[in-house]
Amino acid sequence: MKSMTNLQDALHIPDTQSGRDDRHLAIQHVGIKSLRYPLQLRLGKTAQATVAQWSLDVALPAEQKGTHMSRFVAWLDAIGEPLDGAVLRRESGRMLELLHAAQGRVEASFPFFLRKRAPVSGVESLLEYQGRWIVEAASAQGATTLWAEAVVPVKSLCPCSKEISDYGAHNQRSHVTIRIEALADITWSELVRFAEDSASSEIWPMLKRADEKWVTERAYENPKFVEDLVRDVALRLAADPRVGRYVVEVENFESIHNHSAFARIERA
Repeated sequence: MKSMTNLQDALHIPDTQSGRDDRHLAIQHVGIKSLRYPLQLRLGKTAQATVAQWSLDVALPAEQKGTHMSRFVAWLDAIGEPLDGAVLRRESGRMLELLHAAQGRVEASFPFFLRKRAPVSGVESLLEYQGRWIVEAASAQGATTLWAEAVVPVKSLCPCSKEISDYGAHNQRSHVTIRIEALADITWSELVRFAEDSASSEIWPMLKRADEKWVTERAYENPKFVEDLVRDVALRLAADPRVGRYVVEVENFESIHNHSAFARIERA
């Protein structure tokens, strides 16, 4: 009889978070951050296993005391299919339902890999990129905004150095960070190509001598200032009807200076 009473007590634990708060202050963002959790990422027709760092939150009405933090992890763990933009939009709505919230935000940052074929030898290898999703979700129909971001390593060569030098020109690796408001589906490989097609040259993790010659000469024939690179990427984005607002930032890790050069273009 005593054990039955204990069980009944356990089943009636007070739900303090759902209690009323009388301070009359709404909270715009409350949730969890810096949660590392596995992610199945949709890449074309395949899925790639990676690990993401998640930040999940909802808006809390003024009259409600708290949110249910464990439900964020429960929501994440219940996602049963590889994620792309469309699935993430749908799942963010399910998160709002689970948390009984009108608004919420999902952010996931993760590495992903694309297989690349060297330009001359054709040898294949995997190049790492950094990806991020930001979803600003609302329970109202059509009010969810999806941002996709990729950090793409490329090669740039200085036009000024080429012009003033009797031979050679200084060149360096650059990072192109593209963040777009996705109005329709855009794959990660497409997002990467916006940057790689605009650079002095794209890069590969594994190159044979003939490939190295090709990359060196390709960059020399296609010099780009940081200003050129950021503008060329922005023009490609502006011409794509699937892209709404965007931010493009390029950082050149200068080879002849102890600092970086950078440029950024934003379309609000």
